[in-house]
Amino acid sequence: MAATQAQKAEQFRALHARPGAFVIPNPWDVGSARILAGLGFEALATTSGGFAVAMGKRDGAMSRDDVLAHCRSIAGATDLPVSADLENCFGDDPKAVAETIRLAAETGLVGGSVEDWSGRAIYDFDHAVERVAAAVKAARALPFPFTLTARAENFLRGRRDLDDTIRRLQAFEKAGADVLYAPFLPDLAAIKAVCAALKKPVNVLAGRPPFTVAELAASGVKRVSLGSLLASAATGALLRAAREIKAQGSFTFAESAASTKEVNELMGS
Repeated sequence: MAATQAQKAEQFRALHARPGAFVIPNPWDVGSARILAGLGFEALATTSGGFAVAMGKRDGAMSRDDVLAHCRSIAGATDLPVSADLENCFGDDPKAVAETIRLAAETGLVGGSVEDWSGRAIYDFDHAVERVAAAVKAARALPFPFTLTARAENFLRGRRDLDDTIRRLQAFEKAGADVLYAPFLPDLAAIKAVCAALKKPVNVLAGRPPFTVAELAASGVKRVSLGSLLASAATGALLRAAREIKAQGSFTFAESAASTKEVNELMGS
C-alpha cells in the first residue's frame, strides 16, 4: 500500500531527527526520480535549475504553475518523501509566499524552501524574516508536518558575508523554519560556524567545495542536497559524448552508458 502524504511527512521529519547526516539527491524528471529511488535513497528534492534546463530554459525562468506541475509529477513518481526548491516562492510579498506553500502542499510535497533572493537582489533583513514567518504560518496550518527550509543566499549571490548569513539563518530559525540552508559556504570552517550558531538541522550543498558526507556530518551538517549537480553531471556526459561524435566520429562513451536492462529495472513497475 502506498504511503500517505502524512506518512511521508513523518518519514521526512524522522530523517532530520536521527543521528548523522543523510543525502537528499535532486532528480530533474520522473525518470531520474525513479532511478534515485531504485538506488535506495530515502528522500528526494526537486531542482529548479535542473528542471529549467530540461525544459530548455534558464534557471529562474519557470512560472509557479510550471514548477508546481513539476513538483506533482516528482512527488507522484515514487513512494519517497519529496521536498521542493520553491525559489523565492514566486513573489516578494509574504502573502504570495504563504500561497505558494499552500499550493505546494497540494501537489504531494512534504517540504519546500523559501529563499531571501528576489531574482534581482537579496531582500533586506526584516523583509526576509517576514517572508519566512509567512511561510512558517502557512506550513503550520497544513494537516501534516510540512518541513520548511529557509535559505540565506548571500554566498550564492556573491555577497561573501558570513556574519550576515548567520544572522539571517538565526532569525529564520527563530521565525520557525525547520531546516536552515546557506548554499555555497566556502569551507568547512564556515560550515562549522553556521552549524554551531543554530539549533535546528542545517542543509549543505554538496560538491561546492567537494567535501565528503563524513566530513560534513562531522561539521554538524544534518542534510546534504545536490541542487542541480546531478542534472549538470548528466548534461556533462551528453556534451562529452556529442563532442566526441562530432570531433572524432567515435563512440567510446558507449562503454560507460547505462544498459537498457539496468535502467528498466530501476524504473520499477
